Formats: sequence, structure tokens, C-alpha cells
Amino acid sequence: MTVFRRALTLVLAVLVLLTGAVQAQATGYRYWSFWDRDGGRWTYATQGPSLARPSDGDVQGFRFSVSEDSSDAARPRGAAEFAVICARTPARGGEKRVALVIDFGTAADAPSGEAPPARRVACARVSPEATTAEALASVAEPLRYDTNALLCAISGYPAKGCGEPVAGGRQEKAVSDDSGDSGGGPSLGLVAGIAVVAVLGAAGVWQVRRRRNG
Repeated sequence: MTVFRRALTLVLAVLVLLTGAVQAQATGYRYWSFWDRDGGRWTYATQGPSLARPSDGDVQGFRFSVSEDSSDAARPRGAAEFAVICARTPARGGEKRVALVIDFGTAADAPSGEAPPARRVACARVSPEATTAEALASVAEPLRYDTNALLCAISGYPAKGCGEPVAGGRQEKAVSDDSGDSGGGPSLGLVAGIAVVAVLGAAGVWQVRRRRNG
């Protein structure tokens, strides 16, 4: 086998691996993500809404979108201040107030044939022991869950589907009133180009040395 055939074999192997990586990264999931408001920023919740028990004065959010994982999930958009959301819901003894932000996402993330409702906020007044799921149910029914207790729909949206994979991955970058850097890492295309150049360069050097030694 000639040196160029060896180089070509290596290049093809690199491209196959990178293509597999692209395909792996291209798979996203369409679902409702759950967020806590902490210090003026959204953080991905560490518990599901059926387990989380917010305190009086907490702000929590839900966002429907297509994302690959929690680090890639889109945050709820718009202002999220407890004093504003619950301004018309006075405190009452024996109950707590939880401000909820419900972001139905964009048309790009919507299932086929559906249009996302407008973003809304609500102040849930519930018992002190109520979970976030109970607070949400008090202001945004109907809710829909799957057999694994995954939240599938809020206020009936979407009408069907639950956490299904979506070819092409994220259709929108994470957008919020406090979004940070997008990561800035090198693209797979750039990595592929560098790998090809490196392999061909190594092959050329090997051939020159071979001729000199011959």
C-alpha cells in the first residue's frame, strides 16, 4: 500500500469518527425544562417539580424547547421578579406564594402543527408544604405527565408528545435576559480540517524521508 493510500485511509477514518460525533451531537429532545431563580439568574433545577418544595417568595420557571442536555437548555425569557409577579396576590396566613414563569418557547421548537402560546407569569398561593408541581397545577392546568412522571404539557401545550428526540438538535441558542457565553469552542468542521491537514502533512514528510533514505 502506498503512503498516499495509507494517508487516505487515515483521513477517512478521522472523518468517520467526526461524522459520528456530529450525528451524536445532532440529537436533541423536545421537553419542558424546570428552573430556579437564584440571585437574579436562572439555574437548572436539581429536583423535579413533583419533588421540589419552594419557599414563600421563591421564583421558579419552566421553558419548552429543544435541547441536547441540561447545559444546553434554553432558560425562561423575560423579567422574573417576585414583587412584580405576586404584586396583586396578597400574603395570607397558613399559605405561601410562589412566582412562576411559564415560557412556551418559540415556533422553531414547537411540534409540527402547533403554535406556542405567549409567555405568561402567575403567582401561585398554596399550602406551605406544596410542591412546585402542585403550585403549577393551581395556575396552569391542564398538566400532562407520562408514565414516568415526566412533565409533558403545561396548559395543554403541547397537545401530544413527551421528551421525544428531534433530529438536528437545538434549533435555537439559549436565550434569556441574563444569558452568558455560548462556549466558543472550535467547530467539528475546523477540527476535521486540522486533522486532514495533519495526516496529509505527516504522510508527505514520511515520503520525503523515505526518498532521502532510499
